[in-house]
Amino acid sequence: MSDHGDPAYDNTHPKPILAAIQTAQTPNRPTLPEDVSQADFEYYVDALNTHISAYDFEIRSTHHQVSKERIYALVNTTSDALTQMATVHTPDEIAFVKRVLDAMFETYNTQVAEVMAVTSMQALKCARPPHGEQQRRDSGNQTQVTAPSAALTGSQAQSVLELMVQEGWFELSAKGYHSLSPRALMELHGWLVETYNDQGGEDSDEEDDEHVKIKFCAACREIVTVGQRCTDLGCGARVHNHCTRNLWRSQGGKEECPTCKKAWTEAPAVGEKAAWQGARQATNGPNGRRRRSPSDEAQSGAEEG
Repeated sequence: MSDHGDPAYDNTHPKPILAAIQTAQTPNRPTLPEDVSQADFEYYVDALNTHISAYDFEIRSTHHQVSKERIYALVNTTSDALTQMATVHTPDEIAFVKRVLDAMFETYNTQVAEVMAVTSMQALKCARPPHGEQQRRDSGNQTQVTAPSAALTGSQAQSVLELMVQEGWFELSAKGYHSLSPRALMELHGWLVETYNDQGGEDSDEEDDEHVKIKFCAACREIVTVGQRCTDLGCGARVHNHCTRNLWRSQGGKEECPTCKKAWTEAPAVGEKAAWQGARQATNGPNGRRRRSPSDEAQSGAEEG
């Protein structure tokens, strides 16, 4: 996972620890790390969750959308990640992070190109709040209107971006795109839906007139920020690349959209590839000039960065 920031905690990390625990219980029959099964690991996770739930914590897991690794995170069930960030970052830095999230899930997440990632150049444009901006989102369920945040300098904004990667909230790809990490997607799950899906949501099967920003995999029901989408751009079906086999199996081998039933061939990409794919597929405008789209702007930002 070298292209995705700090290595996350996966199911290979605890095996030596669990092996040592089991060996301590039965010294005459030492347990090797490779002897620890996934079932053993899940048993310990379930036992831990039973005990830590009283303290509003839970161990959750998800698959990395690119590497397919199963990632684990200790999640505070009553306080979202943005609240946690506020303990180590200034209000102006948190406001900058929220503007970067707006760029990911609004500016660069359109019906034409669902990129949901930003280049450094695009992120740094968020250092200064728009004129007259009022912060309309807090990190809870209530909406508050507060005074505008102060602008960050370019170096300050760059430093915050780097810290977001180091702290495991953002990932930085080999092509220079920042996106939410698996940990952030787990911890911000509810906040993302409440913030960006004004209508509809996880259980909504149809697209509203307004483009629904946060969509879920038709197979695993987790948020999709990297994957595939139906060739009908008005259809809401999305699937992770590693979930397609399970989806086809659940449909009796039919490789078709689970929503509109169109053939699932040459599916457009979701994620940073959508920026490049959209640019290549953009139609030509008058006088042979290609019309710019949100995906063109994303590609331009990558080249500038």
